[in-house]
This record gives sequence, C-alpha cells and structure tokens, in this order.
Amino acid sequence: MFTTRPTLQGTFGMVSSTHWLASATAMSVLEDGGNAFDAAVAAAFVLHVVEPHLNGPAGEVPIILAPAGGTPAVLCGQGPAPAGATVAHYTSLGLDLVPGTGPLAAAVPGAFDAWMLLLRDHGTRRLADVLRYAIEYAEHGHPAVERIGTTVEAVRELFETEWTSSAEIYLPHGRSPAPGALLKNPALAGTWRRLIAEAESSGPDREAQIEAARRVWREGFIAEALAKAAALSTTDTTGERHAGTLTADDLASFSASYEEPATFTWRGWTIAKPGLWSQGPVFLQQLALLPDDLGPADYATPGYYHTLIEGTKLAMADREAWYGDSTDVPLEALLSPGYNAERRALIGERASHELRPGRPGGRTPRLSRQAELVVSGVSPTAPAGAGAGEPTVARDGSTRGDTCHLDVVDRWGNLIAATPSGGWLQSNPVVPGLGFPLGTRLQMCWLDEGLPNSLVPGKRPRTTLTPSLALRDGQAVLAFGTPGGDQQDQWNAHFFLAVALREPVRGGPDLQGAIDAPNWHTDSFPGSFYPRAMDPGAVTVESRIGEGVIAGLRRRGHRVTVGDPWSEGRLCAVARDPETGILSAAANPRGMQGYAAGR
Repeated sequence: MFTTRPTLQGTFGMVSSTHWLASATAMSVLEDGGNAFDAAVAAAFVLHVVEPHLNGPAGEVPIILAPAGGTPAVLCGQGPAPAGATVAHYTSLGLDLVPGTGPLAAAVPGAFDAWMLLLRDHGTRRLADVLRYAIEYAEHGHPAVERIGTTVEAVRELFETEWTSSAEIYLPHGRSPAPGALLKNPALAGTWRRLIAEAESSGPDREAQIEAARRVWREGFIAEALAKAAALSTTDTTGERHAGTLTADDLASFSASYEEPATFTWRGWTIAKPGLWSQGPVFLQQLALLPDDLGPADYATPGYYHTLIEGTKLAMADREAWYGDSTDVPLEALLSPGYNAERRALIGERASHELRPGRPGGRTPRLSRQAELVVSGVSPTAPAGAGAGEPTVARDGSTRGDTCHLDVVDRWGNLIAATPSGGWLQSNPVVPGLGFPLGTRLQMCWLDEGLPNSLVPGKRPRTTLTPSLALRDGQAVLAFGTPGGDQQDQWNAHFFLAVALREPVRGGPDLQGAIDAPNWHTDSFPGSFYPRAMDPGAVTVESRIGEGVIAGLRRRGHRVTVGDPWSEGRLCAVARDPETGILSAAANPRGMQGYAAGR
C-alpha cells in the first residue's frame, strides 16, 4: 500500500509529534539516557515555543501513560473554573455564552503542573535538563511555521491597538512572522531561567527542585503575574471589555491529579481514555455502537463510512447531554450492551439530521438553551469544516485555537500520549514579563444551571482533548491522538479502525497507512467552541476518499462537502510489540509539520 512515508521501526525509542523540533527534542532526551516521560516533558515545553498558536504553558493537557509493567493512568492537567466563575456573574454581564477569548474565558491553568507532576513521579531528569531545549528555542529563535504568521495577521488590529504585549513578541517591527523567519520569545526564556534559579535554590534534590518549581507557578512570581493579567479588562469575542475571575487563591489551590482511565474492550483491544470531563468516552461509545459483523471487507466502503458517521452523531449527542465534571450518569450505563443495542437500532439507511441524545438508565436528557437554539436552526450555522485542523477565523471575526499532540515509547516499554492545548497566542494578551497568555477553556461551559457541563466554580470544563492508549492482553501497545477540537475522536476512530481492521506490515501495525487513509468529520452537533454552532447532516471528506464513497454518502442523505485531498486529521502514533520489543511510529503528513523520529 502506498504511504507518504514509511512506518518507522526500531528497538531504542520512538516519538511522534505535531512539530519536528519537538520530535527531535524528545529523541535527544532518549539518546541522553532519559525515559519516555522525560522526553515527553522536554518536547511539551518545546511545543509551547514552536506552536504558540496551538498551545501554551497556561493552557491544559490531558496525559495518559503506561509505565513499563504498570497500570495505565490518566494525569489530568485540565484546570477547573475559578471560584468567582459563576453562572450568575456571567449572566449579570448580559452574556448567554462564555466568550471565546479574553480573561473571562480563562480556567485555572493546568498544563504546567501536570508536566511537573509527570517529571517528578515518572521521570529521571532534572528540571533544568528538560527545559533547556525550550529555553534555547525561545532565546535564540526557531524558524516560524506558516500558520503562526497567518494567525497573527488575523488578530493584528487587536494586537496593535490593545494586546500590545502580544505585539511585542509576534509583531516585531510591525511585521508578523514570515514562514521560516527566526522567531524569538526572550520573555519566555527569561521566565524559565528565573524559575530554574528559584527551584535550584531549594537544594540539590531533583524532586525538591520540581516541587519548588510548582510552588513558584502557584504562589510565586508567575502566579502574581497571571492573577494580575486576569484582573485586567480587555476586549473579547463579545466586542465588549471584560476582566476575568482567576485569582491568586485559585492558582494556589490547584494541583494536577491522577485518575483511572475510562476503558472499553472491542475485539481484543482495550482502549483507555480520559473520563467524562473530556471528550474521550465518545471514542468508546463509537466502538460500542459498531455492528458485530463489521469486518475488514467493509472497511472504506460507503456503508462503513455511513455507519461510523451515524454512530458518531449518537455518541456526540450523548456527549452534549451527559458529559461533564459533575455528571450523574455512570460511564458504565453509556457503554452497556443493552443501551448500545437500543442506540444502534437508530442507525438506519438514511443520514440523521437530528440531535438524538439517549436515555441511559431511563434518565431524561436535557440540553442547554443555546444547544436547543442551535438544534432548531436559530443559532448561526458554521461553515463546513470550521475549526478543523489549524486555527481558523470564524465569520464573526473570532479566532479558534487548535491543539498539539505527542506520543513517546522507549526501549523499556514506557508509553505516553498527551494532547497539549489552550493558552494560544490568539486567546488572551501575552502576560507582560512572562511571554505567554492565559487560556480560554471556560468557553466550553454552558451558562445554564444544573447541566453536567454548566459553569460551576471548582469544576473542570468538558474539554475536547482526548489522547488514547490501546492495550492487548493487558499490555499497552499503542499510543495515539490528534489535534482538531470536536474532530479529534472522529479522526481517532477512523485511524484506530484502519489499524485494527487491516493487515499489519513488516511485523508491526500499519501506522502510517492508517494515518494517511482518507479521513472525514461531521459537524452535526453543537460545537464546543464559541459560538457553539452546528451544521445538521454535514459531512466533510477528503477528496481522496473517492467518488464512489461520496456518491454513496449523498444517496444516504448526507450533506457532503468535498475538502482538499489532505485536509482531515493530524494524527500521531507510536506502538510497541511486547513479544519482540519492536517499536513503531508514524506522523501526519497533512500540513507538512508533524514528524516521527526513532531508531
């Protein structure tokens, strides 16, 4: 089978990420004797520098890891809503949605503390060792990828007139970064140098230094600057000026945490995901809704795509009604055989243009007022494909950020998948002196009381971020994921089925072939990002999917938009064969930015 690149194979270590410099950094750490977790931390901080339009230190990250010989765990780097972020406060400002940008949309930052916890508990390297790569790129510069400049141009007026601290970094001499131009962020380099100096003053112990760094973030100079920035009023997507609710007390009280993953077993594969505070269980529901007789011969046929798309709509409808940090619906109910038999029966020969949440345990679903408006067609409808792939600018001028991903496996058998996001350069003004902005994850919460995903102080917003691990016979063998907001588990599912339903190559899974396979997404549910639009029945496919599939989907009632041949999905993946020790890796060719590395 033709692929854009080979599936890499080796026995020492494998990395895949959404930027080649992050992948090279992770390999450097592995070559220097570090393990997969050291490598992931170093690569993550490089991603903050080289993909600032896709993630930042004050964003969030769900991590799923499997230590060699150990049990998979989720490390949650999704911060909650601040204590002052109540529905009453937002509605008193005349809002019916949380803005898509600005400090009012900022949750408690979670990414930094999660990476520190990972380094402390599972890594072997010192703080200075893993941060030195990011410091070097921030201080001395890196060649800017094309989308950085495109994103800056989309918000140029805002940077020049109001977010001037952002203009200092991203509009040097009044020019946005040209593709390949050297882009520096000396403020960020200075932040990490000061952090290291303060951490090392605690003494020579590695773990003590990491703990000191966590305190600096939560209570020291970084926390002081973040709280001050959140208190300033600035223009957001509403067109009005608002201050945020994040305070020093919110920052001081947050800690990243471990939890058990949500799992589902399908034909010998056990998929592990973050829980119902994330989008992750959508993937598990997609698998649970597949027909029992789905086989390799069905793969990539019109009927295959139709079945998968319709199952995705049902899973996404359940996400809208039942997912959240305060849900009273157990995941077991959503994955139970009886419930999925009922839901599977709803998949007919014709495409559904409705939002049809289920009734797990006889419960009556309730949607937000905004979602009801979106479903009824009153709310603006997004253009097909909006928000997919790299950041886009909506018709109302608002910017949507995207995400990064990285996977690492080492020679000892440690695996990790992580999906860093938030804190985009277009989300909030750069915090003066720090070199990075606050995030905007609260935009995913509803301003209706009593919903699983209502805005509630101390509760995590339901995120779209969803890294994946797959196990065989109890051993973690595959780590994968993708950026893409609401599209993430649509692209993840198609990738995984391409691995699971097709023959291996060269003694390992056909990771590159599965990533290269023509992909798709549907917008037939309320989006997670401001302005929360929906396009009933819409499906966007890559043109490479073929005229036969396109015609077959249209005959079934899907409203098909044919996109560019390489426009859907930005997957990364690594794998390990526990019997042979052979490691594999592959990365997405779309956008010419993601790369795998290994030996």
